[in-house]
Amino acid sequence: MWRVVDVSDENRVLSLSRGSLKVSGDGGELGRVPLSDIQCVLVHGHGAMLSLSLGAALADAGIPLVLCGRNHAPVALSLPVSGNFEQAARLTAQASLSLPRRKQLWRQLVMAKIASQARALEISGHPGHAGLARLAKSVRSGDPDNVEARAARFYWRRLMGGGFRRDPDGDGLNAHLNYGYAVVRAAMARAVVGAGLAPGLGLHHRSRLNAFQLVDDLMEPFRPLVDRAVWRNRKDWTGEVTTMAKRELAHIVNGVMATAAGSSSVSRVMSMLAHSLADVCTGQAKDLAWPFDWGLLTQTELDFGH
Repeated sequence: MWRVVDVSDENRVLSLSRGSLKVSGDGGELGRVPLSDIQCVLVHGHGAMLSLSLGAALADAGIPLVLCGRNHAPVALSLPVSGNFEQAARLTAQASLSLPRRKQLWRQLVMAKIASQARALEISGHPGHAGLARLAKSVRSGDPDNVEARAARFYWRRLMGGGFRRDPDGDGLNAHLNYGYAVVRAAMARAVVGAGLAPGLGLHHRSRLNAFQLVDDLMEPFRPLVDRAVWRNRKDWTGEVTTMAKRELAHIVNGVMATAAGSSSVSRVMSMLAHSLADVCTGQAKDLAWPFDWGLLTQTELDFGH
């Protein structure tokens, strides 16, 4: 099982030691983790320092390094400049995707996201899940009717209550959502690079200020997995993001999902999705391959260790 390494304490020193990430502070070594066991590294603590040799080793191993700012929202994400052995051909094909094709792929992602939100509502016991599932089927190519935003307004009020507002700069539940999304984003970034795709060439997200547009596109259907964890702990997670909360949110990418081919980890499903997009780019497939059906997942499809 891959581990999410979270460095949140002040003035920690991260370095490379015999194939492991070593954390030092307070005059001595505090611990080390083999690189082969690491899913991603999240750094929150101000004053933390990282050696160049460790940064290069993380890149060589394809391990995302995420630097977080206020309220646990990521402000920087480091990835290797090369990855899959077929990368050159796939990058060329990815850059050549036509606008109509990108719109069709975005439609599939939005439909999957709304279906996942509907599943979250169903698990929460809210009767509105059926209406949200029907709304997913109304998404057209490119989502010109902005069904995604309409679904979000419907979804958040019912999942978290009428007084909740999703605010990336907020604290409490919003800060917990930010942390969970940072973990999911890092895992998806690793999957994208592993599939030989360019994180900066998005299907829908098109901002010159965002170097991870494709990552943000592909992670959309996985966001409700974080939402569900925060909903389940909504009475306790109203303050700072605690160590226990981080542990549960970090475990999401190792959670087990039911797929058509049997049980698989969330991070593995992300890899399957990224590779299916690579196949679409190179003409080997027409649509994204969903190894699962969001609407058919059982209530125990994610094992959070409870």
